[in-house]
Parts: sequence; structure tokens; C-alpha cells
Amino acid sequence: MVEVITGDYKGQQGKVLEIIVKKDQTIVEGVNIISKHTKPNQKNQQGGILKKESPIHISNVLPVDPKTGKASRIGRRISEKNNKLVRYAKNSGEELK
Repeated sequence: MVEVITGDYKGQQGKVLEIIVKKDQTIVEGVNIISKHTKPNQKNQQGGILKKESPIHISNVLPVDPKTGKASRIGRRISEKNNKLVRYAKNSGEELK
């Protein structure tokens, strides 16, 4: 889960559907909806206007803190349980999955 921190969709939360690494962009569920006009074809016999998510820059989203439910910056530290590097929310100290 991430929260949009800037732009027209500021404050909205959604699940990450895809990350486009080469362009540093991400597609978030229910955010940055566009209308795509399509002609009738084999897949879509009817044609018409389709609503779909468009990518936004990855710097415009922050992961959601599982404890508070709000956007939080991320840190990294070595886990006490298994001595592996894990990500954690800086607001609450909670580990992220």
C-alpha cells in the first residue's frame, strides 16, 4: 500500500499494481485514471471509452505505515531476529513487508 503525496490525487491510498523500473514510475490502483478511446477490434467488439490507471512518478508516493495507516518515510536496519537487512517505517518503527 502506498499514499500519493503530491499532485491531483494527493492523499489517496492504493495498492501498487506495477512498477516500471526504466522510467521510475508506478501504477497505483484507483489513482491517475485516464479515459482511453478504442476502436472495435477482435478483443473488444464494442469499442468505446475504457477507464484505466496511468503511471505516476515513484517519487510522488510513500509507503503506508502498517501501524498508523498514514504515509511514512522508510529506513533500513539489521533485524534482531535473523540479522538481515529489513525496511521499517520511521514514524512508528514497525517493520515493512
